[in-house]
Amino acid sequence: MNKYFLKTIGGFINLISYFSPTYAAQIAVFFFSKPKKGKIKEDELPFLNTAEKETVQYQSISIATYHWSGTKETVLLVHGWESNAFRWKDLIELLQAQNFNIIAVDAPAHGMSGSKIFNVFLYSECIHAITNKFKIDAIVGHSVGATASALALHNYNSSIKKLVSLGAPSNFAGIINNYILMMGYNKKVINAMNAYYLKHFGHEPDYFSAKNFLKDIQAEGLIIHDKKDRIISYRDALDISKHYKVSKLIKTVGLGHGLKNDQVYNHILEFLND
Repeated sequence: MNKYFLKTIGGFINLISYFSPTYAAQIAVFFFSKPKKGKIKEDELPFLNTAEKETVQYQSISIATYHWSGTKETVLLVHGWESNAFRWKDLIELLQAQNFNIIAVDAPAHGMSGSKIFNVFLYSECIHAITNKFKIDAIVGHSVGATASALALHNYNSSIKKLVSLGAPSNFAGIINNYILMMGYNKKVINAMNAYYLKHFGHEPDYFSAKNFLKDIQAEGLIIHDKKDRIISYRDALDISKHYKVSKLIKTVGLGHGLKNDQVYNHILEFLND
């Protein structure tokens, strides 16, 4: 979306904040939480139709899952912002070849799942519901999907044995700060947004950082991050590695944020088979 258009919207929300900071924050959070893309495309359906599909209910939200049966451990694949389960096609085929039992998910407001909004807290609750339903052994998460997975493990002391984190942000506050800068929000909006998150999620955004939700996770971790990632800085990977004590960090160069590459997949397969 055009940056000047975003600044215009941000200016309008700033104006509202002088009359009602609470309402301004509601609009700002809603705009931040509404993905613009990520729905299933026609050419993605044939592959996804090879899976057994099942809906998992979390509160009023129907979460779409895709199941490829196998006799080995059950691996949950968790995509990131404005994506869907199809992003894992190449990895799924490699996991199938080694007979893993595979579950992929569409996040809230993505793919075939319900909801009009998405946030890391909601996603983490949906991930927890899925891990209970399918008795997951390992999770592979990309970007905010990896962060939501770690938050789910932190909140519920899950029995998940392994967690793969691909290009993940180390803290929710950093994501919000990037959004605030992009929109040009004033202090009134920022303070009201912090109050909104405190009211609805129990903490202000600064709380949701690697140092708070990674230190007690028992699952063995693999962190893969590209040195030249332009979406999520490699510094986030260093921060995650610092606080996630039972993890290993692998640096790639030139693969970008998506990390869709055989080199990455080989690291994941080696980790899952170890």
